[in-house]
Amino acid sequence: MDLRGTFAIITGAAQGLGHAVSKAYAREGMRLALMDIRGDKLDELAAELRTAGAEALTIQVDLSDAGDTQHAIDAALAWGGTPRILVHNAALLIQRSMLEITLEQWQKETNIILQAGFQLCKAVWKPMIDAGGGSIVLLTSGSGTRGFVKEIAYCPAKHATEGLMKTLAMEGAEFNIAVNAVTPGAAIHTPMSEQNYDEAGRARWIDPAEITEAFVELAKQDASGITGKRIAARVGKLEILA
Repeated sequence: MDLRGTFAIITGAAQGLGHAVSKAYAREGMRLALMDIRGDKLDELAAELRTAGAEALTIQVDLSDAGDTQHAIDAALAWGGTPRILVHNAALLIQRSMLEITLEQWQKETNIILQAGFQLCKAVWKPMIDAGGGSIVLLTSGSGTRGFVKEIAYCPAKHATEGLMKTLAMEGAEFNIAVNAVTPGAAIHTPMSEQNYDEAGRARWIDPAEITEAFVELAKQDASGITGKRIAARVGKLEILA
């Protein structure tokens, strides 16, 4: 598939993996709706992409807030039409024990990952059906299959994200919509990893730009290809894990 002129929506686009995926999609000639809570960083990215000839809309949004999330996705669809791909990458991980975390803190982390994931998928679902297909990528991690100390909100949200992916992939089959969960296939250097990686993780992390080829490949998928899978985005390729 030639991706030139097609439309992508990326959350968590201001920094880290979302930033790298956005630049990879711009190189493919895609039009981009970029979402993040960091409006200043989004504007910097969009300016760079526009200088290189890309079309980009920036949407500052608090994805922990349902109303703000709905406004953001409505604005993206009004600007770009039906997306070829939605990449829900945004997440928040602040390590807290059960004794430390409050309900409000738990809700904020889980809402950014799971509630926003549901809202975004819900918003693009009918447009993708009407368009004859599309691709949805939900970001997961090792926390989507294992438990980690002090990831009281992040782990449950990532586990639930994988469940959402599996259910949507089954429902999307008849509508030609591919839905997959993607985990970085290597430790990547992002602002979130700077806050949470130990010394061993920091010693082996790589630039997230090195794993974006998998996201380009996934932008070309529909239900006739790769769907319902847990995928590792590795350097230069994707690997189906389950």
